[in-house]
Amino acid sequence: MEKNDELVALFEDNFGPVGERRMLLVHAPGRSEIAGNHTDHEGGDVIAGALDVSIDGVCTLNGTPSKVRVFSKGHTPFEIDLADLSPREDERESCRALVRGMAAGMTARGLAVTGFDASFTSTVPSGGGLSSSAAMEAALGRAMEGLWAGAVDGDDAAADPIELAKMSQRAETDYFGKPCGLMDQASVCLGGLAHMGFTDAASPTAEKLALDFEDFGYALCLVDVGCDHTPFTADYAAVPVEMQRVAAEFGHKRLCEVERSDFEAALPALREKLGDRACLRAIHYYYEQDLVERRWQALLSKDIDAFLAATRDSGASSAMYLQNVSSGGAFQPAMYALGLGELVLEGRGAIRIHGGGFGGSIQAFVPLDLVDEFICRMDGWLGEGSARRYAIDEKGAYAAWL
Repeated sequence: MEKNDELVALFEDNFGPVGERRMLLVHAPGRSEIAGNHTDHEGGDVIAGALDVSIDGVCTLNGTPSKVRVFSKGHTPFEIDLADLSPREDERESCRALVRGMAAGMTARGLAVTGFDASFTSTVPSGGGLSSSAAMEAALGRAMEGLWAGAVDGDDAAADPIELAKMSQRAETDYFGKPCGLMDQASVCLGGLAHMGFTDAASPTAEKLALDFEDFGYALCLVDVGCDHTPFTADYAAVPVEMQRVAAEFGHKRLCEVERSDFEAALPALREKLGDRACLRAIHYYYEQDLVERRWQALLSKDIDAFLAATRDSGASSAMYLQNVSSGGAFQPAMYALGLGELVLEGRGAIRIHGGGFGGSIQAFVPLDLVDEFICRMDGWLGEGSARRYAIDEKGAYAAWL
Protein backbone atom coordinates (compact mmCIF):
# COMPACT_ATOMS: atom_id res chain seq x y z
CA MET A 1 0.00 0.00 0.00
CA GLU A 2 1.30 3.47 -0.89
CA LYS A 3 2.14 5.77 2.00
CA ASN A 4 -0.67 8.21 1.18
CA ASP A 5 -3.16 5.33 1.07
CA GLU A 6 -1.94 4.16 4.47
CA LEU A 7 -2.45 7.64 5.89
CA VAL A 8 -6.00 7.82 4.52
CA ALA A 9 -6.79 4.32 5.85
CA LEU A 10 -5.54 5.34 9.32
CA PHE A 11 -7.67 8.48 9.15
CA GLU A 12 -10.79 6.48 8.25
CA ASP A 13 -10.13 3.98 11.05
CA ASN A 14 -10.43 6.85 13.51
CA PHE A 15 -12.85 9.31 11.92
CA GLY A 16 -14.94 7.24 9.52
CA PRO A 17 -15.22 7.32 5.72
CA VAL A 18 -13.88 10.37 3.95
CA GLY A 19 -16.59 10.27 1.30
CA GLU A 20 -16.50 13.30 -0.98
CA ARG A 21 -14.51 15.49 1.40
CA ARG A 22 -11.21 16.85 0.09
CA MET A 23 -8.13 15.55 1.89
CA LEU A 24 -5.01 17.58 2.53
CA LEU A 25 -1.64 15.83 2.93
CA VAL A 26 0.90 17.48 5.26
CA HIS A 27 4.59 16.71 5.79
CA ALA A 28 7.18 18.13 8.18
CA PRO A 29 10.70 16.68 8.71
CA GLY A 30 12.72 16.31 11.86
CA ARG A 31 15.99 18.20 12.08
CA SER A 32 19.58 17.81 13.17
CA GLU A 33 21.65 20.67 14.57
CA ILE A 34 24.90 20.41 12.63
CA ALA A 35 26.59 23.43 14.23
CA GLY A 36 25.66 26.18 16.68
CA ASN A 37 24.89 24.64 20.05
CA HIS A 38 22.71 27.16 21.97
CA THR A 39 23.71 30.09 19.77
CA ASP A 40 20.37 30.78 18.07
CA HIS A 41 18.57 32.21 21.10
CA GLU A 42 21.45 34.66 21.54
CA GLY A 43 21.15 35.98 17.99
CA GLY A 44 24.01 33.85 16.72
CA ASP A 45 24.50 31.54 13.75
CA VAL A 46 23.73 27.85 13.25
CA ILE A 47 23.91 25.15 10.62
CA ALA A 48 20.99 22.73 10.64
CA GLY A 49 19.68 20.01 8.38
CA ALA A 50 16.22 18.60 7.79
CA LEU A 51 16.25 14.81 8.14
CA ASP A 52 14.71 11.83 6.38
CA VAL A 53 12.30 11.28 9.29
CA SER A 54 9.05 13.19 9.48
CA ILE A 55 5.56 13.79 10.76
CA ASP A 56 3.06 13.04 8.01
CA GLY A 57 -0.70 13.30 8.07
CA VAL A 58 -3.96 13.87 6.30
CA CYS A 59 -6.74 16.18 7.35
CA THR A 60 -10.14 17.45 6.22
CA LEU A 61 -12.80 19.91 7.36
CA ASN A 62 -15.36 18.33 9.70
CA GLY A 63 -18.29 20.76 9.34
CA THR A 64 -18.00 22.33 12.81
CA PRO A 65 -17.20 25.99 13.48
CA SER A 66 -14.17 25.44 15.70
CA LYS A 67 -13.72 21.85 16.93
CA VAL A 68 -10.51 20.08 15.97
CA ARG A 69 -10.01 16.36 16.48
CA VAL A 70 -6.48 14.97 16.35
CA PHE A 71 -5.26 11.39 16.19
CA SER A 72 -1.52 10.67 16.29
CA LYS A 73 -0.51 7.04 15.98
CA GLY A 74 0.82 5.83 19.32
CA HIS A 75 -0.77 8.68 21.28
CA THR A 76 -4.14 9.32 22.92
CA PRO A 77 -6.60 11.07 20.55
CA PHE A 78 -7.98 14.41 21.67
CA GLU A 79 -10.50 17.07 20.76
CA ILE A 80 -10.03 20.82 21.20
CA ASP A 81 -12.35 23.78 20.69
CA LEU A 82 -10.64 26.78 19.09
CA ALA A 83 -13.37 29.30 19.83
CA ASP A 84 -10.93 30.80 22.37
CA LEU A 85 -7.31 31.12 21.20
CA SER A 86 -5.73 32.48 24.38
CA PRO A 87 -3.00 30.36 26.05
CA ARG A 88 -4.21 27.97 28.74
CA GLU A 89 -2.19 26.93 31.74
CA ASP A 90 -3.77 23.47 31.82
CA GLU A 91 -2.54 22.78 28.27
CA ARG A 92 1.14 23.54 28.93
CA GLU A 93 3.55 20.93 27.49
CA SER A 94 0.76 19.23 25.51
CA CYS A 95 -0.12 18.89 21.85
CA ARG A 96 -3.33 20.80 22.57
CA ALA A 97 -1.18 23.83 23.30
CA LEU A 98 0.52 23.50 19.91
CA VAL A 99 -2.83 23.30 18.10
CA ARG A 100 -4.17 26.38 19.88
CA GLY A 101 -0.91 28.28 19.42
CA MET A 102 -0.67 27.57 15.69
CA ALA A 103 -4.34 28.52 15.26
CA ALA A 104 -3.62 31.86 16.94
CA GLY A 105 -0.77 32.44 14.53
CA MET A 106 -2.90 31.61 11.50
CA THR A 107 -5.77 33.86 12.55
CA ALA A 108 -3.25 36.68 12.97
CA ARG A 109 -2.52 36.19 9.25
CA GLY A 110 -6.20 36.73 8.50
CA LEU A 111 -7.41 33.13 8.22
CA ALA A 112 -10.66 32.12 9.91
CA VAL A 113 -10.89 29.14 12.28
CA THR A 114 -12.89 26.21 10.97
CA GLY A 115 -13.19 22.76 12.52
CA PHE A 116 -11.18 19.90 11.06
CA ASP A 117 -10.03 16.35 11.72
CA ALA A 118 -6.38 15.31 11.39
CA SER A 119 -4.55 12.01 11.60
CA PHE A 120 -0.76 11.84 11.90
CA THR A 121 2.04 9.31 11.89
CA SER A 122 5.60 10.06 12.93
CA THR A 123 9.03 8.58 12.37
CA VAL A 124 10.64 11.42 14.39
CA PRO A 125 11.67 10.02 17.79
CA SER A 126 9.72 11.90 20.46
CA GLY A 127 11.98 13.48 23.07
CA GLY A 128 15.07 12.42 21.15
CA GLY A 129 16.32 15.88 20.27
CA LEU A 130 15.21 15.79 16.61
CA SER A 131 12.57 18.50 17.06
CA SER A 132 9.40 16.44 16.99
CA SER A 133 7.56 19.40 18.52
CA ALA A 134 8.77 21.78 15.79
CA ALA A 135 7.74 19.23 13.16
CA MET A 136 4.27 18.96 14.69
CA GLU A 137 3.94 22.75 14.81
CA ALA A 138 4.89 23.06 11.16
CA ALA A 139 2.58 20.20 10.12
CA LEU A 140 -0.34 21.79 11.97
CA GLY A 141 0.45 25.17 10.44
CA ARG A 142 0.51 23.82 6.89
CA ALA A 143 -2.75 21.94 7.61
CA MET A 144 -4.53 25.03 8.93
CA GLU A 145 -3.45 27.40 6.17
CA GLY A 146 -4.44 24.91 3.48
CA LEU A 147 -7.82 23.98 4.96
CA TRP A 148 -8.81 27.42 6.17
CA ALA A 149 -7.89 29.25 2.99
CA GLY A 150 -9.72 26.68 0.89
CA ALA A 151 -6.97 26.87 -1.72
CA VAL A 152 -6.97 24.45 -4.65
CA ASP A 153 -3.19 24.28 -4.40
CA GLY A 154 -1.85 23.92 -0.87
CA ASP A 155 0.92 26.41 -1.65
CA ASP A 156 -1.48 29.24 -2.56
CA ALA A 157 -1.96 30.28 1.05
CA ALA A 158 1.39 29.07 2.33
CA ALA A 159 3.42 31.29 4.62
CA ASP A 160 7.06 31.51 3.64
CA PRO A 161 9.26 29.12 5.67
CA ILE A 162 10.66 31.74 8.05
CA GLU A 163 7.21 33.24 8.73
CA LEU A 164 5.86 29.76 9.50
CA ALA A 165 8.90 29.10 11.71
CA LYS A 166 8.26 32.24 13.76
CA MET A 167 4.60 31.26 14.26
CA SER A 168 5.76 27.83 15.38
CA GLN A 169 8.26 29.32 17.81
CA ARG A 170 5.56 31.50 19.39
CA ALA A 171 3.32 28.46 19.77
CA GLU A 172 6.11 26.61 21.60
CA THR A 173 7.14 29.48 23.87
CA ASP A 174 3.80 31.17 24.60
CA TYR A 175 1.45 28.17 24.54
CA PHE A 176 3.52 25.01 25.09
CA GLY A 177 5.67 26.79 27.66
CA LYS A 178 9.18 25.84 26.50
CA PRO A 179 11.66 28.66 25.80
CA CYS A 180 13.48 28.07 22.52
CA GLY A 181 15.36 29.80 19.75
CA LEU A 182 14.25 29.73 16.13
CA MET A 183 16.69 27.15 14.78
CA ASP A 184 14.50 24.06 15.16
CA GLN A 185 11.46 25.56 13.50
CA ALA A 186 13.44 27.30 10.74
CA SER A 187 15.24 24.09 9.79
CA VAL A 188 12.02 22.08 9.72
CA CYS A 189 10.28 24.67 7.55
CA LEU A 190 13.22 25.34 5.19
CA GLY A 191 14.37 21.79 4.52
CA GLY A 192 17.84 20.80 3.32
CA LEU A 193 21.13 21.88 4.89
CA ALA A 194 21.14 25.57 5.80
CA HIS A 195 23.36 28.16 7.47
CA MET A 196 21.12 30.55 9.41
CA GLY A 197 21.77 33.79 11.25
CA PHE A 198 19.51 35.21 13.95
CA THR A 199 21.05 38.60 14.68
CA ASP A 200 17.89 40.23 13.31
CA ALA A 201 15.22 38.20 15.07
CA ALA A 202 12.49 39.60 12.81
CA SER A 203 14.33 38.70 9.59
CA PRO A 204 16.70 35.74 10.03
CA THR A 205 19.08 35.00 7.18
CA ALA A 206 19.35 31.59 5.52
CA GLU A 207 21.75 30.13 2.96
CA LYS A 208 21.28 26.55 1.74
CA LEU A 209 23.83 24.06 0.48
CA ALA A 210 23.16 20.79 -1.32
CA LEU A 211 25.54 18.33 0.34
CA ASP A 212 25.62 14.64 1.24
CA PHE A 213 28.08 13.81 4.02
CA GLU A 214 28.39 10.27 2.69
CA ASP A 215 29.99 11.61 -0.51
CA PHE A 216 32.93 12.50 1.76
CA GLY A 217 33.10 9.14 3.50
CA TYR A 218 31.06 9.83 6.65
CA ALA A 219 27.53 8.99 7.74
CA LEU A 220 25.46 11.25 9.97
CA CYS A 221 24.36 9.11 12.92
CA LEU A 222 22.22 10.15 15.86
CA VAL A 223 21.92 8.14 19.05
CA ASP A 224 18.97 8.33 21.43
CA VAL A 225 20.55 8.43 24.89
CA GLY A 226 17.52 6.73 26.47
CA CYS A 227 16.19 9.77 28.31
CA ASP A 228 14.11 12.62 26.92
CA HIS A 229 14.52 16.26 27.95
CA THR A 230 11.73 16.26 30.55
CA PRO A 231 13.84 15.55 33.68
CA PHE A 232 16.19 18.35 32.63
CA THR A 233 13.68 21.07 31.69
CA ALA A 234 14.94 23.41 34.40
CA ASP A 235 18.57 22.80 33.42
CA TYR A 236 17.78 23.49 29.77
CA ALA A 237 15.84 26.67 30.58
CA ALA A 238 18.75 27.99 32.68
CA VAL A 239 21.10 28.13 29.67
CA PRO A 240 19.55 31.11 27.83
CA VAL A 241 18.66 32.77 31.14
CA GLU A 242 22.29 32.81 32.27
CA MET A 243 23.60 33.93 28.88
CA GLN A 244 21.10 36.76 28.81
CA ARG A 245 22.02 37.84 32.33
CA VAL A 246 25.50 38.46 30.98
CA ALA A 247 24.08 40.47 28.07
CA ALA A 248 21.91 42.48 30.51
CA GLU A 249 25.03 43.68 32.31
CA PHE A 250 25.86 45.57 29.12
CA GLY A 251 22.32 46.90 28.66
CA HIS A 252 21.43 44.35 25.99
CA LYS A 253 19.07 41.39 25.66
CA ARG A 254 21.26 38.92 23.73
CA LEU A 255 24.95 38.15 23.56
CA CYS A 256 25.10 38.96 19.84
CA GLU A 257 24.70 42.61 20.86
CA VAL A 258 27.74 42.53 23.16
CA GLU A 259 31.19 43.00 21.64
CA ARG A 260 33.50 40.15 22.52
CA SER A 261 36.25 42.57 23.57
CA ASP A 262 33.85 44.30 25.97
CA PHE A 263 32.81 40.96 27.43
CA GLU A 264 36.41 39.87 27.93
CA ALA A 265 37.34 43.16 29.61
CA ALA A 266 34.44 42.83 32.06
CA LEU A 267 34.99 39.17 32.99
CA PRO A 268 36.31 39.72 36.55
CA ALA A 269 33.30 41.86 37.46
CA LEU A 270 30.88 39.49 35.68
CA ARG A 271 32.29 36.52 37.56
CA GLU A 272 31.93 38.32 40.88
CA LYS A 273 28.30 39.21 40.20
CA LEU A 274 26.95 36.28 38.14
CA GLY A 275 29.25 33.40 39.05
CA ASP A 276 31.44 31.10 37.01
CA ARG A 277 28.82 29.16 35.04
CA ALA A 278 27.17 32.20 33.47
CA CYS A 279 30.58 33.44 32.35
CA LEU A 280 31.54 30.01 30.98
CA ARG A 281 28.31 29.79 29.00
CA ALA A 282 28.99 33.19 27.47
CA ILE A 283 32.54 32.07 26.62
CA HIS A 284 31.00 29.10 24.82
CA TYR A 285 28.75 31.42 22.80
CA TYR A 286 31.66 33.41 21.37
CA TYR A 287 33.77 30.31 20.77
CA GLU A 288 30.92 28.40 19.14
CA GLN A 289 30.08 31.36 16.91
CA ASP A 290 33.56 31.11 15.43
CA LEU A 291 33.24 27.34 15.07
CA VAL A 292 29.97 27.68 13.14
CA GLU A 293 31.65 29.92 10.60
CA ARG A 294 34.66 27.60 10.34
CA ARG A 295 32.41 24.59 9.73
CA TRP A 296 30.32 26.38 7.11
CA GLN A 297 33.40 27.50 5.21
CA ALA A 298 34.76 23.95 5.44
CA LEU A 299 31.54 22.56 3.96
CA LEU A 300 31.53 25.17 1.19
CA SER A 301 35.09 24.22 0.29
CA LYS A 302 34.38 20.50 0.78
CA ASP A 303 37.10 20.19 3.42
CA ILE A 304 35.65 17.40 5.53
CA ASP A 305 38.73 17.13 7.77
CA ALA A 306 38.43 20.79 8.82
CA PHE A 307 34.70 20.31 9.40
CA LEU A 308 35.28 17.29 11.64
CA ALA A 309 38.03 19.01 13.62
CA ALA A 310 35.77 22.00 14.35
CA THR A 311 32.93 19.63 15.25
CA ARG A 312 35.12 17.92 17.84
CA ASP A 313 36.07 21.34 19.24
CA SER A 314 32.37 22.24 19.45
CA GLY A 315 31.61 19.08 21.39
CA ALA A 316 34.35 19.89 23.89
CA SER A 317 33.09 23.45 24.32
CA SER A 318 29.53 22.28 24.95
CA ALA A 319 30.71 19.85 27.62
CA MET A 320 33.23 22.12 29.36
CA TYR A 321 31.89 25.65 28.98
CA LEU A 322 28.21 25.47 28.02
CA GLN A 323 27.79 22.50 30.37
CA ASN A 324 24.70 21.04 28.71
CA VAL A 325 25.95 17.46 28.56
CA SER A 326 25.64 16.67 32.25
CA SER A 327 23.99 18.45 35.16
CA GLY A 328 26.13 16.50 37.62
CA GLY A 329 25.21 13.66 39.93
CA ALA A 330 25.01 9.97 39.15
CA PHE A 331 22.48 10.24 36.28
CA GLN A 332 24.39 11.37 33.17
CA PRO A 333 22.71 9.75 30.13
CA ALA A 334 24.19 12.04 27.47
CA MET A 335 27.74 11.90 28.84
CA TYR A 336 27.46 8.12 29.14
CA ALA A 337 26.35 7.82 25.50
CA LEU A 338 29.21 10.07 24.36
CA GLY A 339 31.67 7.88 26.25
CA LEU A 340 30.28 4.76 24.58
CA GLY A 341 30.55 6.39 21.15
CA GLU A 342 34.18 7.29 21.76
CA LEU A 343 34.92 3.66 22.60
CA VAL A 344 33.81 2.72 19.08
CA LEU A 345 35.19 5.66 17.10
CA GLU A 346 38.60 5.71 18.82
CA GLY A 347 39.31 9.23 17.55
CA ARG A 348 37.93 8.79 14.04
CA GLY A 349 35.14 11.04 12.72
CA ALA A 350 33.55 13.29 15.33
CA ILE A 351 31.02 13.03 18.16
CA ARG A 352 29.25 15.71 20.18
CA ILE A 353 26.12 16.58 22.16
CA HIS A 354 23.15 17.28 19.94
CA GLY A 355 20.50 19.97 20.30
CA GLY A 356 19.42 21.22 23.69
CA GLY A 357 21.52 18.68 25.56
CA PHE A 358 21.31 16.82 28.89
CA GLY A 359 18.98 14.14 27.49
CA GLY A 360 17.75 13.60 23.94
CA SER A 361 20.46 12.53 21.56
CA ILE A 362 24.12 12.72 20.60
CA GLN A 363 25.48 13.21 17.08
CA ALA A 364 28.30 11.35 15.37
CA PHE A 365 29.93 11.59 11.96
CA VAL A 366 30.98 7.99 11.48
CA PRO A 367 33.38 6.65 8.82
CA LEU A 368 31.36 4.59 6.35
CA ASP A 369 33.39 1.45 7.04
CA LEU A 370 32.49 1.73 10.73
CA VAL A 371 28.76 2.55 10.51
CA ASP A 372 27.40 -0.98 10.95
CA GLU A 373 29.68 -1.67 13.91
CA PHE A 374 28.88 1.70 15.47
CA ILE A 375 25.12 1.12 15.28
CA CYS A 376 25.37 -2.49 16.45
CA ARG A 377 27.50 -1.68 19.49
CA MET A 378 25.52 1.42 20.49
CA ASP A 379 22.28 -0.56 20.21
CA GLY A 380 23.84 -3.32 22.31
CA TRP A 381 24.67 -0.86 25.07
CA LEU A 382 21.61 1.40 24.91
CA GLY A 383 18.88 -0.78 23.44
CA GLU A 384 17.75 -1.83 19.99
CA GLY A 385 16.97 1.12 17.73
CA SER A 386 18.93 3.64 19.80
CA ALA A 387 21.37 4.46 16.97
CA ARG A 388 20.36 5.31 13.44
CA ARG A 389 21.95 6.51 10.22
CA TYR A 390 20.26 9.62 8.77
CA ALA A 391 20.32 11.61 5.56
CA ILE A 392 19.56 15.26 4.82
CA ASP A 393 16.10 15.77 3.29
CA GLU A 394 15.75 18.69 0.88
CA LYS A 395 12.00 19.02 1.53
CA GLY A 396 10.79 21.34 4.26
CA ALA A 397 7.26 21.44 5.70
CA TYR A 398 4.58 21.43 3.00
CA ALA A 399 0.97 20.59 2.26
CA ALA A 400 -0.64 19.24 -0.92
CA TRP A 401 -4.18 18.24 -1.83
CA LEU A 402 -4.75 14.55 -2.52
